[in-house]
Amino acid sequence: MNTRHTRPALDSLRAPRATRSTALHAGAWWLWALGLAAAASRTTNPLLLALLISVAGYVVAARRTDAPWARAFRFFLLLGALVVLLRLCFALLLGSPVGGTTVILVLPEVPLPDWAQGVRLGGRVTAEALMFAFTDGLRLATLLICIGAANALANPARLLKSLPGALYEAGVAVVVAMTFAPHLVADVLRLRAARRLRGRADRGVRSVLQVALPVLESALERSVALAAAMDARGYGRTADVPPSVRRATTALTLGGLLGVCAGTYALLAAEGAALGLPVLLLGVAAALAGLRLGGRRSVRSRYRPDRWGWRAWAVAGSGAAVAGVLIRAAATAPSAVTPPAVPLTAPAFPLWTAAGIVLLGLLPAVLAPAPGPVPGAAPVPPPSPSSASSPGSTGDRPR
Repeated sequence: MNTRHTRPALDSLRAPRATRSTALHAGAWWLWALGLAAAASRTTNPLLLALLISVAGYVVAARRTDAPWARAFRFFLLLGALVVLLRLCFALLLGSPVGGTTVILVLPEVPLPDWAQGVRLGGRVTAEALMFAFTDGLRLATLLICIGAANALANPARLLKSLPGALYEAGVAVVVAMTFAPHLVADVLRLRAARRLRGRADRGVRSVLQVALPVLESALERSVALAAAMDARGYGRTADVPPSVRRATTALTLGGLLGVCAGTYALLAAEGAALGLPVLLLGVAAALAGLRLGGRRSVRSRYRPDRWGWRAWAVAGSGAAVAGVLIRAAATAPSAVTPPAVPLTAPAFPLWTAAGIVLLGLLPAVLAPAPGPVPGAAPVPPPSPSSASSPGSTGDRPR
């Protein structure tokens, strides 16, 4: 078989490689992740929550790059597991608001004074209380994992370039806060690898204490270098605008954000659903007008801005569609989406809801461009047969 003619046909079936001009917009990844998080907030079914975690993990594994912030997703997984474990420990020691009749453990109870009524230490532990604590902790862990997926997929520097001018200063602070943890993780991994190369132990409390000081020193040096770079590039420079424009900007932005909060709360509540949508739309319009006026104070230019193409619309829409599927399922089949804790029953598996989560949530793994090669990484040429056969050649001698 002649592979020379079949290779172009195989290459045409592969997903396109992401470059600077074709890479997906960073905001699309955040909207997709927030859609998954909104879907997770509407259910306590552990099967659906595990499905959302699997969807987020698969998309991250398929479309993340080799950047430092892309390596922090597994730490969000560990953080989610820690949240579930702590929630179960609190249910064991401090009790749970959910009662139950299936007693699985009786701990020694510590008597508390009268002013601490409603709080107990120890006592009966029921299976219903543990199941309620597990599902509640798993929902919070799913929210954290969805945010971790957005951190692993979206470039924070490119996201900062896409922010409106009025939010640029706040966006810089948020980006610095978001990138601190991934760079801290990268420093820990680098120092552990260096300790392994030197033949030292990289596990245990002693190794953690020895690594902590270099990591904190590196973080401090990075913060000082970032502050110097921002000062050299004129960060914080603002234009002169009339006082009336500043007051109008403040009023529109604050009023719009309050309207968005009130409208969102009304939509989530059953009583104010009719009034929530108009208030939400008015709040969004006022906030956009305030951001538009506030952008006049920011004197900056954008070099090669990211484009919002059809792939970004599809990725952001897939997350919104997953949230819509869960909202619809919660309205039509509430017992399957949020199973009751008492009596203790096995959670149902709504087939159509699960199919919607998988088919819609995995669209970014197909539509988003595949991650390209790391910039600046040149391929290492294979050793020649002559240098491999002669150990004493110049190719093996140190220079």
